[in-house]
Amino acid sequence: MRAIRVASAALLGVSALAMTAPAAQAQGDNSGFWATVRPTTVEPGEHVRLRATGCEQSVTVSSGVFDTVTIPRWRTTAWARVDRDARRGAVYEVSFYCGTFWQSVDLTIAGGRPDRPDRPDRPDRPARPDRPEHPEHGVRAGEGGTLAGLDLKEIGLGAALITAALGTAYHLSRRRTDEDGS
Repeated sequence: MRAIRVASAALLGVSALAMTAPAAQAQGDNSGFWATVRPTTVEPGEHVRLRATGCEQSVTVSSGVFDTVTIPRWRTTAWARVDRDARRGAVYEVSFYCGTFWQSVDLTIAGGRPDRPDRPDRPDRPARPDRPEHPEHGVRAGEGGTLAGLDLKEIGLGAALITAALGTAYHLSRRRTDEDGS
């Protein structure tokens, strides 16, 4: 009989812990405005899918290879048709604007060698298309360790909820033991 009470208390504690996990996960990366273009290499006249996530307002997308597109705030994707007269082999910058935040993605037009600037250290040799000299964007590698985004109020509230759930489970299991023993 005691094993059932202990198992019930443990199950209640684990349930309380499991219910706090989604709230903690939702707070993970709240600064993540990210943009993509698919496919990244396209023929002139074809459509590309523009995707922007992490923006609480409409996103404006512009490029020299298609008309300006607006992704409404309640959506994450839109489509754009690449100009039929886009220069084959050219690499165009696609800019996504979310208020004061912006992000750029490269779009390559198929059918030729990509246009790359000459290497500054060796003007007689062009830059290799698969190894740009100076990448424009760094690596998205997380928030910088186990203490990044540490919010003591949220941790305290979570600890209080877990403690309350465990205390309630213990109290209920002890009360039933006392009632059975009387």
